[in-house]
Amino acid sequence: MENPLRVLADRAAAVPEQPEDGIGWSTLLGMGAVVAAELVAGLALGWLVDRLAGTTPVFLLVGVLVGIVAAVSYTVVEFRKYLRN
Repeated sequence: MENPLRVLADRAAAVPEQPEDGIGWSTLLGMGAVVAAELVAGLALGWLVDRLAGTTPVFLLVGVLVGIVAAVSYTVVEFRKYLRN
């Protein structure tokens, strides 16, 4: 019968210290959720300001543009982490 501590030590040695450098599906899904949330938040805030101010499409469009800028900047920052090599 093998020593249980030795088996655990062998398994721990087999695990690499550094995770993979590639982007995984969970990371991409998380980024997609953040991008969608930024777009919806910009749209909702623009709609809310329009309702409060009584100006129909002005702040809605501004909110959508702010959401798009936030989503693009977030995406660029996140992908640069993986493109440094």
